[in-house]
Amino acid sequence: MSTPPTFKRLPRAVREQQMLDAAVKVFSRRGFHAASMDEIAEDAGISKPMVYAYLGTKEEVFVACLHREGTRMMQAIAGAAAPDLPADERLWRGLRAFFGFVGAHRDGWAVLYRQARGEQPFAGELAGMRARLVEVVSGMLDHALRAEGREVGETDLEVVAYALVGATESLADWLADHPDADPEKTATRMMNVAWQGAGQLLRGATWHPRTPAP
Repeated sequence: MSTPPTFKRLPRAVREQQMLDAAVKVFSRRGFHAASMDEIAEDAGISKPMVYAYLGTKEEVFVACLHREGTRMMQAIAGAAAPDLPADERLWRGLRAFFGFVGAHRDGWAVLYRQARGEQPFAGELAGMRARLVEVVSGMLDHALRAEGREVGETDLEVVAYALVGATESLADWLADHPDADPEKTATRMMNVAWQGAGQLLRGATWHPRTPAP
C-alpha cells in the first residue's frame, strides 16, 4: 500500500509565499481560466486542499498574486526615487527600478499586465494599481515644476503622467519578451524619450497646431 505524501512543516507566511510563487508561474503560463489548482499545488509541492485552506478559491489566489506582485513593483519604485534628488535623477531611478522589476519578475509582469487585463474583476485591480503609479509620476513632475518656479494644471500633469506610464508599460512588455535585453539600458532608452519631452515642459515650451482644426 502506498503511504500518503508528507509535507515539511513551514511557517504559514513562508508556505503562503511558496504557494504564490507557484501560482504566479502557473497563471503566467496558462492564464486564469486554463490554470488549475491541481497544477498550482503540484508546482508548490503541496496538496490541493492546503492551497484552498491557505489562500482560498482560484479567484482569490489570482487576486493575491496581483496584490503581491503589484506591491513589490510599487515598493521597488518608491524605494528608488528619493524625494531629495533632482527631478531627472528621480525619474531615472524610478524607471530603472521599474524595468529592473520586470526583468527579474517576468512571470509577475505577465500576471499583472497580460493575464489580468480584460478579465473582470481583475481589470479593476489592475486599474487601481495603474492609478497609483500615475499618481506617483504626476507627483514627481509636479515637484520638478515647482522647483523650477512653475505650476501646471492638475489635468495637464495627469495627462502627461498617463502618457509616460502607458509608454513605459509598452516598453516593459517588449522587455518581458526579450530575456537577453538589459533592463538598465531599456530604462535609459525610456528616460531619453520621456525626459526630452519633460525637459521641454519644465522650460515652459508647448506645441500648438499651425492651423485651426476644420
